Amino acid sequence: MCRWLAYMGEEVFLDELLFETEHSLVEQSLHSTHGHVTTNGDGFGLGWYGARDEPGLYREVLPAWNDSNLRNLARQIQSSFFMAHVRASTGTETSRVNCHPFRHGRWLFMHNGMIGGYARVRRRLEALIPDAVYTERRGTTDSELFFYLLSRHGLDDDPAAALEATVAEVTGVMADAGVADPFRMTAMLSDGETGYALRYSNNPEPPSLYWQARKGHLIVVSEPLDDDAIDWETVPPNHLLVTGGGGDTALQPFEPRMP
Repeated sequence: MCRWLAYMGEEVFLDELLFETEHSLVEQSLHSTHGHVTTNGDGFGLGWYGARDEPGLYREVLPAWNDSNLRNLARQIQSSFFMAHVRASTGTETSRVNCHPFRHGRWLFMHNGMIGGYARVRRRLEALIPDAVYTERRGTTDSELFFYLLSRHGLDDDPAAALEATVAEVTGVMADAGVADPFRMTAMLSDGETGYALRYSNNPEPPSLYWQARKGHLIVVSEPLDDDAIDWETVPPNHLLVTGGGGDTALQPFEPRMP
């Protein structure tokens, strides 16, 4: 499965976390230690907030370790909030439009995991995407589909409630279709001011997710960027980590439910 990283804090050059740490995200793309697969080479993506209203986005199908453009961009771009993702496909094709993060207005979203029985429920779920955002869907992944379903449940008004309702709706469609495979996910959602990091599964094995809050920054990662276990806290299963621009961070139970 995929590996991802989100950073919020004082402005930093992106390469400090993508390349320079002991177990950087690019290193994880080759040698993951907490995922179901070791290599995440089906593309990568960056999303970052800067001076403009809309976040920047760069996605490519090359493996992260093999793209000189990524290293050059990461050495030059500074941001106080950015996301990065290295992809291991769970069945959909390797293409730029299937790489994370996904963008809608000021929202960015990235995901690790899968909707169980996706091929069986994809058509039903796609029919639920609101018309206002349906034309923005470019790829074929369950991740992008989930992102646009959030708009159906009031993403702009209450993102946490939108996440709960969307998970409830997706798992409900899975149950109606007789899908026994699990729904498992970690995800990061942000409008550039507040971040929502989710770890959830409807079986006992959610993907790994860790966070670190110190020295004026917050980092959320699929797996730690170094071997210092004291510096990293685990996001508990079925919890949502919410953080704001002021540095306040709160963990809250995540309970999928329709409004």
